[in-house]
Amino acid sequence: MSNAGLWRARHLPRYALWEIRAGWYAWLAVFQKVENQGAHLNRTVIAVTALALQAAQAMAAAAPGSAPEAGARLYITTEQSGTSSMLDKGRVVGVATDKVREAMQRAGVAHTIDLLPWKRAYAAALQRPDACVYSTTRTPERERLFKWAGPTDVGQWVLMGRADREWNLDNLEQARKLRIGTYHGDARDQFLRERGFQVDAASNDLMNPRKLMLGRIDLWAASVRSSETVLSRYGWDKQIVPVLVFNRIEVYLACNRAVPDAVIDRLNVAFAEIARDGTGRRIERAYDNSGTAGNATAAVNTPAGKR
Repeated sequence: MSNAGLWRARHLPRYALWEIRAGWYAWLAVFQKVENQGAHLNRTVIAVTALALQAAQAMAAAAPGSAPEAGARLYITTEQSGTSSMLDKGRVVGVATDKVREAMQRAGVAHTIDLLPWKRAYAAALQRPDACVYSTTRTPERERLFKWAGPTDVGQWVLMGRADREWNLDNLEQARKLRIGTYHGDARDQFLRERGFQVDAASNDLMNPRKLMLGRIDLWAASVRSSETVLSRYGWDKQIVPVLVFNRIEVYLACNRAVPDAVIDRLNVAFAEIARDGTGRRIERAYDNSGTAGNATAAVNTPAGKR
């Protein structure tokens, strides 16, 4: 479809509104003219046209291409992910969450934050004109789908394995013959699939350490921070260990294309300030638990990535 066609498709409800308004005003002119001549115009036609106008206005308000006002409230979504985003007494908190909340405050952007399964959180940012999702890996495939603010965090992707097996992996290529546990919709799953690795995707990442302990997979592709939190919480930290950190990436707040550029610009300025003035590091230290993420990195002695 041409660029003009895509633009018209996006704004089709607005075309409908303009066209119905034009028709309404034309009918109104005819009505007034005929009334002045003593005729009786069928008022039902005007009533139907008025209802159509109201429907078109509702369509325009709900249209995916209808951008929120620059001062509108944003709907922010995220997933349960280690110390990055989690629930504490009904409130979403965490390293990335606190950075996002601080950036919103500095940028003067009203918002709500909702914790959802990843696929729903991601879909909301794609579909709702007022929505953003974090922490989102900025891949080439996703670049044009969103407007980006951040980064919110630096992620490290690690292959986790059972401690009772001997591991001699120096690079990712050496894991090609092994079955690797991932989960649907995750950037690590896509990364490994595109490179031809044997992946076994679960519907929820928490299923992967269980599958690992049952011998259904050989390795689990996880993020350093979230995996260490999960293993500690469920008592697997002595049974499952980091084997190889295979990627290091930055993760972002990914916003629907309809979010105004002015809002994105203010958020990017705020995130840069948070990194520069030390606020980001203070937030990270507040969630440090004996240097969990750092210990995982040190154990494999390799630089590394998240979602």
